[in-house]
Amino acid sequence: MNGNRTLGVVGLGSMGLGAALSALSRGVPTWGCDPRVEVRGRFEAAGGHVAATPAGLAPHCDVVLILVVNAAQTEEVLFGVQGLAGQLKRGAVVVASATVDPALPPQWEARLAEHGVHFIDGPVSGGAKKAAEGQMTVMASGAAAAFEAAGELLEAFAGKVYRLGNRAGIGSTVKMVNQHLAGVHIAAACEAMALGMRAGADPHQLYEVICHSAGMSWMFQNRVPHILAGDYTPLSAVNIFVKDLGIVLDAARKLAFPLPLAAAAHQLYLATAAQGHGGEDDAAVIKFYAALSGLDLPAAQEPSA
Repeated sequence: MNGNRTLGVVGLGSMGLGAALSALSRGVPTWGCDPRVEVRGRFEAAGGHVAATPAGLAPHCDVVLILVVNAAQTEEVLFGVQGLAGQLKRGAVVVASATVDPALPPQWEARLAEHGVHFIDGPVSGGAKKAAEGQMTVMASGAAAAFEAAGELLEAFAGKVYRLGNRAGIGSTVKMVNQHLAGVHIAAACEAMALGMRAGADPHQLYEVICHSAGMSWMFQNRVPHILAGDYTPLSAVNIFVKDLGIVLDAARKLAFPLPLAAAAHQLYLATAAQGHGGEDDAAVIKFYAALSGLDLPAAQEPSA
């Protein structure tokens, strides 16, 4: 990596912190920004530079990766009172990675262009583990000049960068499809596990068999262990899919395109959140079925002495 160019990461959550630490491990000078003092302190202790606001980070960075929760937070990071716009160097690149309505990135691209700043619509996938390994998948679209300006700094946090088109919005469209599938697959995994346990199957054996059978999905293999361990610490929360499947359904409605599977899954996430589990791991959808049927789920494992 070229040590003369600097990466910034706004949003040091589970994925943002992993991406920032990965860039540091690859020898890339990296700035991190997050409102939480303890998170900034952790990143600084690892050798990173920190800023309390996006505006404070902006002048130091050639590429800024925004890894926040939603469109409203992205807008604030870009154009708020302490935002990036107007503070970034001309020719700098912003990579916006939240899952958002595909209609928004082209608007952000146009507004940043007024400041001489490039924009890449770059949603990501891979979770906290892939982020920490620098192996996230980036579903990127934007002008050729934006990719040229970003150069190898994209490789500081990504394992695979898909260049999906020369305009913003295509990346978010592809991410929307990914979230449709992910949301449906998690809901189906929880429903299937609840059915099997309600019918008397051993959950651990059920998981083992399905993982070696045609019914297996990546989400089944990844999320069911949370259920078996009784651990609903949110790696990706129920509320994330309340938001993301809402984006999917809103976009489909504008196209007059029916999505009955996504709509059913969205209702399951909403129902689980209504039961008070919105902040828990998305595998907590199984708790909705447990409450309906009186099903006893695996208890949390006691820590070993």
